[in-house]
Amino acid sequence: RTADKLLKELKPKAGQQQISFQLLQGMLQLATKNKANIERALQDFLQLAAQDNQRENVGAVLGMATAYMLLKQTPRARNQLKRVSKYSWNFEDAEYLERCWLLLADIYIQGGKYDMASELLRKVLNHNKSATKAYEYMGFIMEKESSYKDAANHYEAAWKFSNQANPTIGYKLAFNYMKARRHADAIDVCHSVLQKYPNYPKIKKDILEKSRASLRS
Repeated sequence: RTADKLLKELKPKAGQQQISFQLLQGMLQLATKNKANIERALQDFLQLAAQDNQRENVGAVLGMATAYMLLKQTPRARNQLKRVSKYSWNFEDAEYLERCWLLLADIYIQGGKYDMASELLRKVLNHNKSATKAYEYMGFIMEKESSYKDAANHYEAAWKFSNQANPTIGYKLAFNYMKARRHADAIDVCHSVLQKYPNYPKIKKDILEKSRASLRS
């Protein structure tokens, strides 16, 4: 509501400022998760991308892809995102490019295409060494491939760059420490999570108690 109010107070100038305003306005509509708003935002993004000088607009591509994902039209989202998967990184589009690459990586992961996802995630991390979501996705892929040591290394980075504030990442890190037989490290992470989230489900029974038992045996 606050963001909506601020946008209404803005008076963007014609040109790039107007385009940035349109993108923000569309993203705000998507954030409501209301179907009518999503469809309206999608039409706005499509119209923007149809302009001759905006066909390569990364923000519009992200907007269209996000709208398609919210409308459960994953193939259309993937087709849009594949357009920017080969784009070179540039400072001006950095945030939108990163979000496009992460969204496409997520789609590939859901489809079991881990090699294609990993290529995109490495691209993200090459330009943003603190991209928490990229480390988390890489950890997930390694875990699925039973490479628990490598998974733990990626979750470790995700835990670090999320300021140890995301209990889900903490759980995954502790789990992969346990699977990699780093039981003392698993116990430490469990304590960190439980200190902030005393009722976080399953971490005590699934990881803490099992890691303690393994250290005793």
